[in-house]
Amino acid sequence: MSTIPEIQQIESRILSLGNSVRSEVLAYSQDGDSKLPIYKITFGSEDPQAPVLGIVGGVHGLERIGAQVTVAMMNSFSELVRWDRQLQRTLQDVRVFFIPTVNPIGILRKTRCNPRGVDLMRNAPVDADKPARWLGGHRYSNKLPWYRGKENEPMEVESLALIKGVQKEIASSRLAITLDCHSGFGLQDRLWFPYAKTQKPFPELGLVHSFKNLLDQTYPHHFYKVEPQAGTYTTHGDLWDYLYLQHNGVAQGKQYLPLCLEMGSWMWVKKHPSQLFRADGPFNPLIGHRHQRTLRRHNTLLELMIRAVSNPEAWATLTSEQKLHHEEKAQELWYAGT
Repeated sequence: MSTIPEIQQIESRILSLGNSVRSEVLAYSQDGDSKLPIYKITFGSEDPQAPVLGIVGGVHGLERIGAQVTVAMMNSFSELVRWDRQLQRTLQDVRVFFIPTVNPIGILRKTRCNPRGVDLMRNAPVDADKPARWLGGHRYSNKLPWYRGKENEPMEVESLALIKGVQKEIASSRLAITLDCHSGFGLQDRLWFPYAKTQKPFPELGLVHSFKNLLDQTYPHHFYKVEPQAGTYTTHGDLWDYLYLQHNGVAQGKQYLPLCLEMGSWMWVKKHPSQLFRADGPFNPLIGHRHQRTLRRHNTLLELMIRAVSNPEAWATLTSEQKLHHEEKAQELWYAGT
């Protein structure tokens, strides 16, 4: 049966880790004779209220580098778990999970969509205020990119698997961060936060600005641009909008920050324009040394996020005055023109 290297790496890692990791198949993605698992791998505390970090990749199969970065992070993290006593102590109080290949058939077929032609990141029952034309999602035909699926139909198997996997981990958590790894926009790596559905300010502005401040102060020479996704374009059906809204509706007082890493793939194309003639060329680093550099490029961000969920008093436990200060700074930085 067909498979992909990312799943082979995940299964090999699960076997090597034994009882030090919890693994499950959230669902299977299927297209004809091809049937591939969607794995979730979880480390650390089983306390439902423990702080949580989740890393996700492979939502868009054509952006294979997102799945590869997630697998690389998981591999490095799991090696540290073997020998790093400080990390072992941290994981007594913190939970870290990985869902590296949300859309494995898309990765196998080199398509953005899932086997039914649905763009998973347009599939949630969330309607945008003023979505970008076409790019923002539509229901005309699965022959066209950015197709949302038919109205009033259940979400796709892969979408539901991601939602189920994330909700299980964050439902009762005091503090949760998720990072969804994508590529394909711009010359700079971006960290996008919700909303995708509207240009109105994200309710957790104080929290996200405080996180940005933590990143800037800890690593002042970092290369990420932190910004609301809707500042670039707005879309229907964003899964992270949906997860945030569902979580916010039932978990009052529990903080959740969904982030999207949008790797700037134009950097790779600029240095190797012939990539444009390959289906996956605009979205992935195809030259060996650039690919290797990308796989190790985000380890510092992973380290920061682990420490951030482990030490909420440094940035997430805000007084009323601190929250107001960060909200005002965020308004000036991201929403001054709205």
